[in-house]
Amino acid sequence: MSAQTKPSPWSKVLASVALLTVIVSVLLTAFAWPSVRSSVHDVPIAIAGPAAATAQVTAALEQRMPDAFDITTVGSGAAAEQLIRDREVYGAIDVSGGNPQVLTATAASASVAQTLQGIGTALAQAQAQGSSPAVAVRDIVALPADDPRGAGLAAGALPLVMGGLLAAVLLTNLLKGTSRRVAGALGFAVAGGFALTAILQFWFGSLDGSYLANSGAVALSIGATSLTLLGLESLLGYPGFGLGGVLMMLVGNPLSGSASAPEMLPGWSGVLGQLLPPGAGNQLLRSTAFFDGHGATHSILVLSGWLALGVVLCLLGGLRSRRAAVRAEAGAGQATPSPVPAAA
Repeated sequence: MSAQTKPSPWSKVLASVALLTVIVSVLLTAFAWPSVRSSVHDVPIAIAGPAAATAQVTAALEQRMPDAFDITTVGSGAAAEQLIRDREVYGAIDVSGGNPQVLTATAASASVAQTLQGIGTALAQAQAQGSSPAVAVRDIVALPADDPRGAGLAAGALPLVMGGLLAAVLLTNLLKGTSRRVAGALGFAVAGGFALTAILQFWFGSLDGSYLANSGAVALSIGATSLTLLGLESLLGYPGFGLGGVLMMLVGNPLSGSASAPEMLPGWSGVLGQLLPPGAGNQLLRSTAFFDGHGATHSILVLSGWLALGVVLCLLGGLRSRRAAVRAEAGAGQATPSPVPAAA
């Protein structure tokens, strides 16, 4: 039997099985853990009404769901509504009129809106001594009628990340030169931003607001991802792609909070997710599409920081490559023997 057709040793088979098992276990943990362990904790909401009534509702919430909410009290439903539109809170319970009224913003988080509606029902039942009165619910900032569950916005998070990854891989293999790759990444971010936003907004009906602002949000998200990966590759080679892929796909995407809310993710993971491009990009797109840009500052700073970091890494990698090329040329010149004079 030739060496080329000789079967692999059983030890290599076992090692392959072990490696695949570890990989699939990591993938399952990364994508399932945030959802399985999600809960309501420190979610910003408002309670509107007289001081005595808001204190009573606050005490009831703390007793029913300890540490679930970060509560801001205001005097009127109008003030609570403004906080929702400014993205200061996810929703509110308005007791200024006597019976509890729930103010939600499904465009910010359908999961939080559903939780608030359940709490409003429980409070109304307690006031009515066990009966089941109808609870008034007002959706202050609703999702579009063509996509009332926000499926397109949640499902679009992964393609945005994959688009940045794919751009980095293709540009690295297709283009030579740091400036060309950076220009290609920026050009794709702009073109991809217009194309993907057009699909989400005009075809799927998943977005409202200004098309140009939404396209800018998507472009900034793609650019931050692709340029970061290009920079890591320029310094570390293909292992940089692996590092960037893990950071964006296995950490950033599951912790983005796109399907629920960052505050509903377990422990510190929601905060970490908002410091990475997938989470910041999702929150920025919600701000531009549904809240007239309110609450976008943090996301813009995060994405701009990653984009700038990617450009710096690309420049450093290009500088190192040029220095290596100069040293190689100098070494080749020194190794070339001097011509021997011809005999007379």
